[in-house]
Amino acid sequence: MSTEAETTAASTKTTPEDDGMTWWYRWLCKIAGVVGGISCAIAGVWNCVTVNPLNIAAGVWMVLNAFVLFLCEVPFCCQFIEFANAVAARADKFRPWQKAFFYCGMALFPVFLSFSFTTLFGNGIAFATGVLYGLASLGKKGDAVTYARLQHQKQGDEERMAETANGAPE
Repeated sequence: MSTEAETTAASTKTTPEDDGMTWWYRWLCKIAGVVGGISCAIAGVWNCVTVNPLNIAAGVWMVLNAFVLFLCEVPFCCQFIEFANAVAARADKFRPWQKAFFYCGMALFPVFLSFSFTTLFGNGIAFATGVLYGLASLGKKGDAVTYARLQHQKQGDEERMAETANGAPE
C-alpha cells in the first residue's frame, strides 16, 4: 500500500527537471541571480545616499529586489527568515518564462523610477538573470538534420503546389 502512495506522490510532484534546463544552465541562472542580488544591494544602498526622494525610492526598491533574488535563488542565505524555504519552494515551481517576466519586471521598475548609472548598473545583472530564464523558456535548439529534412519537405510541398496552380496534372 505504501508503494502505491509513494508512486502516486512521485508522479504528482513536479520536479524542477521538467522545465528542460540542463544542470549547468540551472547553476548559471542561480549564480547570475546571486551576482544580480549583490549588485542590486550595493547599488541600492549607494543610491539611497542622496536627498532626491525618487533616488531613495529606487534604492529601496533595489534592496528589495536583492532580497527577493536571494530568497528565490539561494534560500540558505536567508536561514533566519521563517518563510524562506516556503517561498523558495514556490519559486522553484515557477516556469522559466514566469521567472523571466518577474525578474525583468523587478529590475526595470527602479530604472523607470530614477534613471541613472547606478540604477542601470545595479539592475543590469538582475535583468540578465531574467533574460537567462527567458532563454531557457524557449527550449532546446533542434538539430541540423531534422531542420534540413523539414526544409526539404517544405520545398517539395511548394513545388507541388506551384505545379497544381499552373494547371499541370499531378
